[in-house]
Amino acid sequence: MRYLAIFLLPFFLFACGKKTASPEEITFSSEIKTDSGLSESELYDKVLGMLVGSAIGDAMGAPTEMWSRESIQLEYGFVDGLDSMVREVSPEGTWKPNLPAGGTTDDTRWKVLTATYLLSQSPGTLDPKEFASHIYSTYEDGLKQFKSIESSDPEPYEAAMLEMNWLSEWAKVSKPYLDNNLTGYADSLSKFYGGEMVCAGLLYAPALGVFFPGDPSLAYQEGFKLSIFDLGYARDLSALAVAMTAAGMKPNAKKEDLLATLRIDSEGFFQSRLVGRTSHRILKDVLWINSESKKLDSLSHQLNPTSPALAYAFSQLDQKQQDMPFHAGEIYLQTLLAMVYTDFDFENTLSFLVNYGRDNDTTAALAGGILGAWYGYEKLPKTEREKVLKVNQEELGIDLEELAQKLTSHILKK
Repeated sequence: MRYLAIFLLPFFLFACGKKTASPEEITFSSEIKTDSGLSESELYDKVLGMLVGSAIGDAMGAPTEMWSRESIQLEYGFVDGLDSMVREVSPEGTWKPNLPAGGTTDDTRWKVLTATYLLSQSPGTLDPKEFASHIYSTYEDGLKQFKSIESSDPEPYEAAMLEMNWLSEWAKVSKPYLDNNLTGYADSLSKFYGGEMVCAGLLYAPALGVFFPGDPSLAYQEGFKLSIFDLGYARDLSALAVAMTAAGMKPNAKKEDLLATLRIDSEGFFQSRLVGRTSHRILKDVLWINSESKKLDSLSHQLNPTSPALAYAFSQLDQKQQDMPFHAGEIYLQTLLAMVYTDFDFENTLSFLVNYGRDNDTTAALAGGILGAWYGYEKLPKTEREKVLKVNQEELGIDLEELAQKLTSHILKK
């Protein structure tokens, strides 16, 4: 596989309910071009592709989030599309019980929140303090809504609690960061979700990537700046996911372009004594697992549920599980392996991740966002893309098309 060969060489040496026009009905000027060479319509297709691609991954994984492979197989069989979900609500999960197929969780809400923040930023640069402020003010809005409720009915309070608690951990870090309280920020970050290296930045990385179409180096630098909720090498992983998304946003981008971004090391992680760069070690694991698994089955059967190649890949991921399924290193490893194993096929990548289990809505949403930006909306599976748009708008008040239109127009202001 040529893209692996070129890669190994350097290393081993909104909440709006009104109807908007469908993507097919929207017309843009063909004259306007981004620095990457995309026309306005091409840029919109990729921005919407990121949002919808991520939402498809989120919706595919949401019914079985955190389930074991055995439980997924028992209740849903081998997942290769959207399905309805029968699950309880939670701050980080679904906010409505028993959503139909296409419903989403916090993985989609994070893309929306981040895209809304980007609308306040000058294209080409990002302000991490304004990002923290945006998160904190969103949390405060939820708090005000909760305090304003006047009812003896518990349901309004329960609904408001979901929205408020979704960002409560993030608010604890945002407040001292905004106050320039270095000690308070360091202490709160060390206790963020129990002090675990959770996949904070990976939740919103694809949304940042589309802001720098065709410029993965700048995307990495700006993404690293905004990884203020990440610990240790998770900052590097988040920035690399931002860069991969940006790489897919240039005309005629190839999978080699996405992989080449993993060479970016503007923060000097390779200079670390004794340890080196963890993201590179994860990449080597991905390439080795992929190479060994491909020896066990023919190309046409490697995503078959009974494939020994797939079983081997899953077993290798099992050996590298962390204490928490939402550990940044684990999320990154699973996502990257799924893309490489399936040769960057959109549907197969998501199917690989959802059927593996663990935090499968997050891994599938991350991969869906990166690949959605690369493929563009028009190349995503028609049934899934339309269902996700419809259910998110009608059930959850999330208008992904309108948000994509606004973000596209804002990026072109550069």
